[in-house]
Amino acid sequence: MLKYQTLKNKTISELKILLLDFLRENFNLRMQISSGKLKQTHLLRKVRKNIARLKTFIITQKVISS
Repeated sequence: MLKYQTLKNKTISELKILLLDFLRENFNLRMQISSGKLKQTHLLRKVRKNIARLKTFIITQKVISS
């Protein structure tokens, strides 16, 4: 789970790289579910929530810095 304090100390470019990593992880988890290999399906929900947190944080930081 992402914390606000850890996000606050990163630059926008670092946040975008972190977002890209979460999007890749989301894709890999979806592929594992479709092939029936993923037993811990709760991980998909956690990754989706982290993606939403990151996107929200990036948008708010862009608005504040503009």
